[in-house]
Amino acid sequence: MPGRKRAAVLGHPIGHSRSPQLHRAAYEYLGFDCSYEAIDVEEAAAADFAAAARQDPAWNGLSVTMPLKAAMAAAVDHLDPLAHALGVLNTVTFDHGPGGAVLTGWNTDVLGLVNALRHAGAGDAPRGIVLGAGGTACAAVAAFSRMGCTAVDVYARSHQRGDQAQNTQSRGSAQAANVSKVGAALGITVNLHPWNDAAQACAEADVVICTLPPRGADALADAFDALGAARTGAVLLDAAYDPWPSRIAQAWESAGGTIVPGLEMLLYQAVEQVRLFTGNAFRDEDAVINVMCDAVGLPAR
Repeated sequence: MPGRKRAAVLGHPIGHSRSPQLHRAAYEYLGFDCSYEAIDVEEAAAADFAAAARQDPAWNGLSVTMPLKAAMAAAVDHLDPLAHALGVLNTVTFDHGPGGAVLTGWNTDVLGLVNALRHAGAGDAPRGIVLGAGGTACAAVAAFSRMGCTAVDVYARSHQRGDQAQNTQSRGSAQAANVSKVGAALGITVNLHPWNDAAQACAEADVVICTLPPRGADALADAFDALGAARTGAVLLDAAYDPWPSRIAQAWESAGGTIVPGLEMLLYQAVEQVRLFTGNAFRDEDAVINVMCDAVGLPAR
């Protein structure tokens, strides 16, 4: 319809995304006239997509998921301070003008993590650990910083004792170095540890954020399970939300801990995107959150 705004989530693959359900529910509640779709965009095409969208006045906002978060960060005109520090974005807004739109990149993943953990009962300045060292791990480090931590322990599968730890040419080592760089930019100390120490660390932490791909922590779950640790009061968030519960989440819950699905993170990062995309139309945050919860089968707040 004429004048209708347009928004979308970009990624590859993208068919599994729950973002359309979340955003459409929020827009309907707010009476905000904006479509929202999932568009498959490969990493090499990110810059061309941004250039074309810049010239289309219908575009209102973009949600950005893997593997485009760094590529789109390089394609926008401005980054907010957090996205700049992380080097990745998950949100793009449009400020349209006579010469085309000015694109600004944001990162709402951090607030998504913080608010999901807060909702689950995580306290201030927890002893936090991050499993993995990719892009989501950078957001996890930033989330712990927002929660008052001055240091965080990161366990990367590429980080091993001995000669392997010196292999700075590997992709995994580069990722680990980037997580440390992000920590320095945010003023939080990142301590890198060998992966084979991760199970014991999980048995001692207050909050664990697992940023590994689906099933990536299955072997770790078995090692953690074998420790027989009691985890009452401790929180684990697994950013991978399919399958759920993951093996590591099952082991954590069996030990008495609180588990948080990645869908909770997706919910809260989407709330912040809706706030950015709708501007003055945003209202009744609690009600917006609940209609979004209902859209994806999460319990009402």
